Amino acid sequence: MFRARTATYRMALITGASSGIGRAFAEALPASTGLLLVARDAARLDQVSARLASAGRTIATLPADLTADQGREAVIERARQVGVDLLINNAGRGRLGRLLDHAPEEARATVELNVVTPLVLTRALLPGMLEQARTEGRRAGLIIVSSSTAFAPVPYFATYAASKAFDLVLAESLAEELRGEPIDVLALCPGATRTEFGRRAGFALESFPGAADPRAVAEEALAALGRRTVLVSGRLRRAAYAPLTLPRAIAARGLGLAIGLLDRLQPTEDRPGDDDVSPAARKREASRARARSPSRATPGRRRASRSSS
Repeated sequence: MFRARTATYRMALITGASSGIGRAFAEALPASTGLLLVARDAARLDQVSARLASAGRTIATLPADLTADQGREAVIERARQVGVDLLINNAGRGRLGRLLDHAPEEARATVELNVVTPLVLTRALLPGMLEQARTEGRRAGLIIVSSSTAFAPVPYFATYAASKAFDLVLAESLAEELRGEPIDVLALCPGATRTEFGRRAGFALESFPGAADPRAVAEEALAALGRRTVLVSGRLRRAAYAPLTLPRAIAARGLGLAIGLLDRLQPTEDRPGDDDVSPAARKREASRARARSPSRATPGRRRASRSSS
């Protein structure tokens, strides 16, 4: 079991918030956290908002198609307006069956939603989240919902599994790149969960033995944020996946140190876009470089002390 977090966030952006794990995240966050809820179904978003409304709480809904640039841009604009400090990239889709039996549009939509959307939203919103966290002396949070299918090839679920492998690597890599920054990053890898995803994907996922309750998955993820980088939901499943997650954590740390050192040794004039970097940004980068150095990091701040299984 995880201890309950004491830290809270002021405003959370949750994609895919109308049902399943996304809705469970909205329900699990405390009333002190405002919500920006995004999904395609406006009516269901309104239902979630009405159920969670309380005096003084800000809850905004934004119907958007996140498989399209226009939808993503609308979400980014609104998120910047409300000042998000917790980003939960949860929206996802997939379809069971042979890749060649699916329409090309289906596979493309899966990649747009599962890969492009979390990448675009994260890249657009992270700078503002970090700057706000530095200014306020708080920590921001980033959760990217991957899947237990991300760890191995999954025939007949190829596009989905590949997209979730991208999400997992993105979160693991960002966690290392952002070491020393005021943000916690988590890759959430649920297994079978009792949501509508399975029916939309073409199979009754919720009927799988041991399928998890989405609220339990969300609560477990929020408790793990800041304490680990990768969370395979469910204690038994997490133990089974430990031989896969532990070597990845070691590799991420080692590669982060090695590539970070090469980056710091690169001549300033060879850095792409360096002319656009402000002195303050250079100072922050120097501070991050010191934080990434094992000889400088204090034991309490070393991410290596966190479990990744």
